[in-house]
Amino acid sequence: MQIDPVDVLIIGAGASGAAIAWSLLETRMRILCLEQGPHLMHTDFPSLEENYELARYGKFSCDPNVRGLSQDYPINVEDSCITPVNYNAVGGSTINFLGHWPRMRPSDFYTKSLDNVAEDWPVDYHTLAPFYDMNDQITGVSGLPGNPAYPEYAPPLPPIPIGRLGQTLAKGFNQLGWHWWPSDVAILSADRDGRQKCVNAGTCDLGCAAGAKGGTNFTYWPQLQNTNVELRTGCRVREILVDQRTGFTTGVLYHGSDGQVHEQKAEMVVVACNGVGTPRLLLNSKSKLFPEGLANRSGIVGKNLMFHPLTGVAGVFDKPMKGHEGPMACSILSQEFYETDPSRDFVRGYGLYSGRSTTPMTYALGGYGIDDPIPWGAEHRELMDNIYPYLAGLTVVTEDLPEEHNCVTLDPDLTDSDGIPAPKISYRLGENTRKMLRHGEERAREVLLAAGAKKVLTKSDDKVWWRAGWHQMGTCRMGNNPATSVVNAWGRSHDVKNLFIVDGSIFPTAGAVNPTSTIQAMALYIGDSIKTNIETLFD
Repeated sequence: MQIDPVDVLIIGAGASGAAIAWSLLETRMRILCLEQGPHLMHTDFPSLEENYELARYGKFSCDPNVRGLSQDYPINVEDSCITPVNYNAVGGSTINFLGHWPRMRPSDFYTKSLDNVAEDWPVDYHTLAPFYDMNDQITGVSGLPGNPAYPEYAPPLPPIPIGRLGQTLAKGFNQLGWHWWPSDVAILSADRDGRQKCVNAGTCDLGCAAGAKGGTNFTYWPQLQNTNVELRTGCRVREILVDQRTGFTTGVLYHGSDGQVHEQKAEMVVVACNGVGTPRLLLNSKSKLFPEGLANRSGIVGKNLMFHPLTGVAGVFDKPMKGHEGPMACSILSQEFYETDPSRDFVRGYGLYSGRSTTPMTYALGGYGIDDPIPWGAEHRELMDNIYPYLAGLTVVTEDLPEEHNCVTLDPDLTDSDGIPAPKISYRLGENTRKMLRHGEERAREVLLAAGAKKVLTKSDDKVWWRAGWHQMGTCRMGNNPATSVVNAWGRSHDVKNLFIVDGSIFPTAGAVNPTSTIQAMALYIGDSIKTNIETLFD
């Protein structure tokens, strides 16, 4: 079935898809966004249910292999120590992310020039700064101005209080003379734009029913209602079509909510499917012109997959930390070890993040920072009474360097519910990352002891936390050289002039901060570039 053509077709309604739809709104072009998941209402979030904790292990798990919902696609992770996690719905993973919102630092864009590793970005911090600012305003970011680790900027809202947990850890950093700062978070510290400020429920990963967290379901998409942007849910794109004569994309084939396959024609296609979903779609879009996958003449679509490998360290204190009170996002962060230091045996660096503790059942099933279930019996009561309330933890979040062997490919046997080949992840930790993790654990231990911890809990080995796959980057990286990159400096495919990519897959490097703020700033920058170059867009 063929449907009326559109000017712009956006695939994915998550962080980047929503941002570029908003950016292109003023062009008055007919814009269509296809999203494979549903449009959830706040009443659909398990955070409102009495037994909400159970949802983390079922219908609202961050792992699509656990959820197994109709809108999910399975992921083969047999050859990976990290499992990619996401959510498929309007808002994407901004529905169940924690709202941690630091920007990438200026050095993150110049790792080749500064440290002779990876590749420099074709854009820099200062180019993105106005788009960071714009996105912070739309999202409603809370934070404290004046962080000396960054060029000057001011979040629009005051910081979320760091609480007793943050104050305690800050004393440890102060004792050691190490940098720390209240973290920027996409969580409202005050009512804004009809949204309610944070109510401190501590269920951020289960959908913020209050609308205080800056998921695009509460920020960008409400602004796009009753405009020239159409949002069509329950639509899974099977293939991006390409004219074999011109080399231009003509639109897509997608499975609709009616169970039928439809052809949607478009003058321009924008892919916003994340660092796993985007290469999966391109690799599934084979033709005589692109036998190895669409826009893949470089041969690197799916390669250079980056996560943020992390581990946790927890301290047991004399006083209750009240860590379960307030939003789950990081309360303070330290970037003391963020930059390359020749005295260390690794390049680049990591951040030390303080997060709130989990709720009681979640702690009992997974521990805090050590990823070990709390045993049943007498020891269970002992730990829940005398350890859990007194915990304060630090998470070591490392920069992942791009390596071609870390990649997304198509599984030869596994498919989604529509019969589309599913992705297979091949990923192993690099030695540089292992060294960072070990160094970070040692420094976190120092902070906790300096803060007054009477006991420190760490992993028994240097294995990375398996569920560290929130941040999926690098698999369709941007660059000026078509032989070593998939898209140019403003997200346009080198191979297909009317195909754009706007999600984290275009990152040349990962930095050591949560990427959502940068993903959305990049999407706004790409949208602005499209508008600026509209007359010669496909030249």
